[in-house]
Amino acid sequence: MLRGCAHANEAVVITGGSTLQSLGNAPRRCDVVLQTSGLRGIAEYDPRDMTAGIAAGTTLAEVARTLAEHGQWLPFDAPHPARATIGGTLAAGWAGPRRATYGRPRDLVIGSTAALTDGTLAHAGGMVVKNVTGYDMSKLYVGSLGTLAAIVRANVKALPRPVARRLALAPLPEDVRDRAIGAIGALVIEPAATLVLDGFGGALRLALLFEGSEAVVERGTRDARSALGKAGVAETQLLDGDAAERAFGAIVDTYVEVKGERSITYRAAGLPSTAWARTRTAAALAAQSGLAAESIADIRTGDAILRFSSRTTGKMTDMLVALDASLRAAIERTTILAGAPALRGAVDAWHGEPTTIATMRAIKAQFDPAGILAPGRYVGSI
Repeated sequence: MLRGCAHANEAVVITGGSTLQSLGNAPRRCDVVLQTSGLRGIAEYDPRDMTAGIAAGTTLAEVARTLAEHGQWLPFDAPHPARATIGGTLAAGWAGPRRATYGRPRDLVIGSTAALTDGTLAHAGGMVVKNVTGYDMSKLYVGSLGTLAAIVRANVKALPRPVARRLALAPLPEDVRDRAIGAIGALVIEPAATLVLDGFGGALRLALLFEGSEAVVERGTRDARSALGKAGVAETQLLDGDAAERAFGAIVDTYVEVKGERSITYRAAGLPSTAWARTRTAAALAAQSGLAAESIADIRTGDAILRFSSRTTGKMTDMLVALDASLRAAIERTTILAGAPALRGAVDAWHGEPTTIATMRAIKAQFDPAGILAPGRYVGSI
């Protein structure tokens, strides 16, 4: 398929579950949509070595069910795992809120098979964790947004599944929020994820996810509730096991949620110590522009998830263009996560060009000389 499209100069957009299709700019052209959902199943799985070879169109939920039978898992933290595919999640370069604890998805990739535009099936790595032969080409495809090749199969290393999981949810009254956030940052047992949610389905609140042995989860919960109590937080709701997993997954789903034709969501990367401050800066800029702001401050990874919306669709584009300029002047490393197509098309999804752009363009030219794979979607119009 790719070889034929390259010969005919037809632009190709590769898609899996379409859960992260809003990342990057809209391609300049799209003549063919290449759907990978037919590539399903776990081709190889050795629970003793904790390695698996998975077809790219396999959903994360299907992978989770198979690995769970052997007490293992992949902490990919991707939105909508029932639809998200492993190939699409890797191609999007997704890195969720638990990456500070378990690493990024790319860190778990040990091998791959990818289809190039000349029809070649390119193999890299293998099925062993300590693979040191040749270049680690598999990592090159991760985060490329389908602009270099189509991932056909990913070989990954699994991790032991946590014995216990608990999600602590606590409201944050305005008069105690700064003390409470500071107290959580000083915990001896760090949560697997620490999120401060302002909006996104509720009032200002704190979400702490504890994972590990029963003893670690109990101790972490006890210390967190004590610290929050001293900071002035009167109550903390606890969810365990599957309930915790569902509630945490629902939070991650909101990262890419779109409110009709009038919302757009940014991710602002930075230091964990400044995540909360960046959300406050964004809220102030939104107020000046006449837009509503919601945010998630990730105290472990440093991400600030910023969603802006308007009640009036007609003026939203002009308001967004003005906000985009002031936002990127005030907060570095901001990229667009999700939003209505018309809004995403009004501004660049990327925050300028990196210093390595010349090398990136040279790699693109080597892998996709005809420039047919999602042209213009990546940074620098690659």
